[in-house]
Order: sequence, then structure tokens, then C-alpha cells
Amino acid sequence: MTALLRWIGRLSGLAGVLACAVAVLARMAGSYVIGGFQVGTLLLAGIAAMLVACLSYLVLLAERPSE
Repeated sequence: MTALLRWIGRLSGLAGVLACAVAVLARMAGSYVIGGFQVGTLLLAGIAAMLVACLSYLVLLAERPSE
């Protein structure tokens, strides 16, 4: 279970950072729409993916046995 949560955190964090970077770069280039989605929607999806990553790592820390 911990390995699964760790990989979910890593992959969703990476996807979130990439989505935010694409949204920011597109907006800096003057584009408001990418592939039928508004740039703000893409940015929000990236932020949500990073939140999933943070929550999965939080669950890992909460389930760690105390020493």
C-alpha cells in the first residue's frame, strides 16, 4: 500500500507540475485556449494533481509507525 501511495504521489505531482508549466507558458505566449480547454482550467487541473500528490504523501506520513 505504501509503494502504491508513493507512486501515486510521484506521478500526480509530476503531471501537476507539467500541466501548470504548460498553462503558464501558454498564457505568457498570449494563448487563452489549448486543445479546447481554457488555460485557467489547465492550471486548475495541475493544481488539483499536485494536491493529490500532497495528500498521498500525507497519508504515507500518517501511516508510518512511530519509532
